[in-house]
Amino acid sequence: MQFQIIPKQEHIPDFPSKDVKLKHILYYMCYDDMEYEEDEITEDIIAKVLREIPEGIEVYLSLNPFGEEDWLEVLCDGEWLALGYMVDNECYYSYNKDFEGTKELSPLESGGQSPVEKYLAIKDIDAGIKAVEYFIRTGQLYPGIDWARQID
Repeated sequence: MQFQIIPKQEHIPDFPSKDVKLKHILYYMCYDDMEYEEDEITEDIIAKVLREIPEGIEVYLSLNPFGEEDWLEVLCDGEWLALGYMVDNECYYSYNKDFEGTKELSPLESGGQSPVEKYLAIKDIDAGIKAVEYFIRTGQLYPGIDWARQID
């Protein structure tokens, strides 16, 4: 895979703390595919998702009411966090420049089966939580972390 690196920005724009662009949540694997539809996504559910990230989570957050497109995959084991955003046949991933050029694998698995390389996973869990909340609130990628856009 080849990537275009989108470096993090120094200035992070404010975002409305109560806006919700999210339309569908799907936990998978150890959560027995628990789902929330748009009318079930409350501030309590959002807080629950954000709280669970550092404890370990595997969840899809979608801007589509059926969860079939425009989704952010969030994987975390408490030490590593990987974000993958799929939209309009494009893929964006959290990017870790400390592992650029290596093929080392993180302990995370996308979809429960595909290993995630360390250069596509970050160790700053707090920044990852901010990225997830930013996506939930704005429907956009968080400019406070580096991203890799797949170009092949």
